[in-house]
Amino acid sequence: MSDVEVSGVTAGYGRQPVLHEIDLRVPTGTTTAVLGDSGSGKSTLLKVIAGFVAPIGGSVAIGGRTVVGPGVHVAPERRGVGYVRQDGGLFPHLTVAGNVAFGLPFPRRRHRPKVLELLDLVGLPAEMADRTPDQLSGGQQQRVALARALALEPSVVLLDEPFSALDTALREATREATGQALRAAGATALLVTHDQQEALSFADEVAILRDGRFRQVAPPRVAYESPADAHVAGSLGDAVLLPGSPRAAR
Repeated sequence: MSDVEVSGVTAGYGRQPVLHEIDLRVPTGTTTAVLGDSGSGKSTLLKVIAGFVAPIGGSVAIGGRTVVGPGVHVAPERRGVGYVRQDGGLFPHLTVAGNVAFGLPFPRRRHRPKVLELLDLVGLPAEMADRTPDQLSGGQQQRVALARALALEPSVVLLDEPFSALDTALREATREATGQALRAAGATALLVTHDQQEALSFADEVAILRDGRFRQVAPPRVAYESPADAHVAGSLGDAVLLPGSPRAAR
């Protein structure tokens, strides 16, 4: 696994920037949660890292190798990035085993031992390998999507609000299983979410994004106990804001 370095990235759609000269570093083997409201630029950031959206300016490096920047654009399939979408994105005509092994070399049946190992890693029993996606719960489908992302041994795993469509109990169980799998794989991961509890409990660092700019990047406890501003405080939980003004000590 490798670290991710985002430097001065501005990105958007058409002539309208969504991200404004942002910087972010995700150290090797850690998870960073990007927390923000809808439209703040969270998913755009993942798409820039994955190579689905070209930035207007700035650069992204993975494991010290620049994958996008001035005069450089590495194709998405050559970046070593695993991407887990909100809906899982499983192929309905393939079995669980077929989905997990989809990106592996032919013949895929020879990868059966690896597929079963990955299913165990994400907390699914071996007998599920021959089921189809419509025979799985939403949480199980997300775990299969994670196993598929890990199958190619990516440098980085990007998670685009993968738990938001699940009910509360299923969301917590799936989130815990996902976290355990990422730690077991030693993965470097970037999660985008609008759920403050998810960000605080899941990640080694939280990065609070508002209007395309990071307001604070810090370990969860530091951000919660020492928010950089009122917006950060409100983003991380119920906040009591009191009016005041600075005053020189006598």
